[in-house]
Amino acid sequence: MSTTTKPASKAMPSALTLHRHAKCSTTKARASTLDLPHGSVPLPVFMPVATQASLKGLSYDQLRDTGCMLCLNNTYHLGLKPGQEVLDAVGGAHKLQGWDRNLLTDSGGISGLTRVVMAMQFSDGISLEIGHRYRRRLLTPEHSISLQNSIGSDIIMQLDDVIATTSPDHARIKEAMDRSVRWLDRCIDAHKHPESQNLFCIIQGGLDLELRRQCCAEMVARDTPGIAIGGLSGGEAKEEFCKVVDTCTGLLPEHKPRYVMGVGYPEDIIVAVALGADMFDCVWPTRTARFGNAIVSTGTLNLRNSIYANDHTPIEEGCTCACCRPADQGGLGVTKSYMHHVTAKETVGAHLLTVHNVHYMLNLMGAARQAIIEDQYPAFIRKFFSDIYQGDKSQYPEWAVGALRGVGMDLLED
Repeated sequence: MSTTTKPASKAMPSALTLHRHAKCSTTKARASTLDLPHGSVPLPVFMPVATQASLKGLSYDQLRDTGCMLCLNNTYHLGLKPGQEVLDAVGGAHKLQGWDRNLLTDSGGISGLTRVVMAMQFSDGISLEIGHRYRRRLLTPEHSISLQNSIGSDIIMQLDDVIATTSPDHARIKEAMDRSVRWLDRCIDAHKHPESQNLFCIIQGGLDLELRRQCCAEMVARDTPGIAIGGLSGGEAKEEFCKVVDTCTGLLPEHKPRYVMGVGYPEDIIVAVALGADMFDCVWPTRTARFGNAIVSTGTLNLRNSIYANDHTPIEEGCTCACCRPADQGGLGVTKSYMHHVTAKETVGAHLLTVHNVHYMLNLMGAARQAIIEDQYPAFIRKFFSDIYQGDKSQYPEWAVGALRGVGMDLLED
């Protein structure tokens, strides 16, 4: 691959520090602490998504109570409302939403994929038709960075050209990869606050591992404070997803945080941690709560199901979230029976399940981190999958078995 643009001649200023504590002796799993301007974040980490400066179903006091140190806002949506002028006037999104911990913002580029019928990619940026009157707006690398500078997020993302991994158009995938590299250089030049906001590059290349390798080389040469693996969670086979993550993490520097964007489900995250990734985000835990689903160690429970009408046990025994904890331990002591009563009828049902699901995801990451520190991550993974599939190894997903074998672990061993 010919170099698309000249790499930066010197390292970007960085407003983060990654302290590495332990690495699994079998897999590629890492335990670290990421120091950011608004506090320290234990890695690996799941980041809840507060799209429009609001996590649906939770107040920020409740989000703090879960121990969350880093959540997401959406650049595209905040750029529309309240808009850049309001963000500048109030002093950024932290003040706007009353959140005194860390924020990560996407670049807005994913909107070009999720709103594909209304979006077109150009060499200068992404042309989006927005709002009820379909006004056209060009989102350029410069404008994306300007919006994120106004938002004031601790981690900001480059504008990238996102193509669905299921696309058969290899030439378009390569074009998107090359364009993402060029746009990174423009993002670096446009970034006004590198001393307080950390710009992450995004590796593209679809499911083509050679393109991913080429993109890794280009992005690593720019020496941004952190590195993301983008373009996944787009309907690709899990086997292919794992190959991309494993390939990329094998080429990335050890001293940089690694963020796999848009992931995901607990199984995906636990395997991706074994493949060497540190950071994850997804709307699924909060979205599924609004449909009456609780995430538990055995999978998910649809609490709208009538079998829970007379079940007076907690959502999950032993869970320490505010919902499951008994009243004499400072919790609410809600039961499956009560949740069945309110999930289909009352907004409080979605609220309570959101509290539980966010706590579950953060607690899962904390347990994974501790297992890595104790060099017990393979045993942790085996218990995790055994719990979900009630010990029936014949039900274990082949993609997970294969991906873990690729990093030296046999999931089917006792």
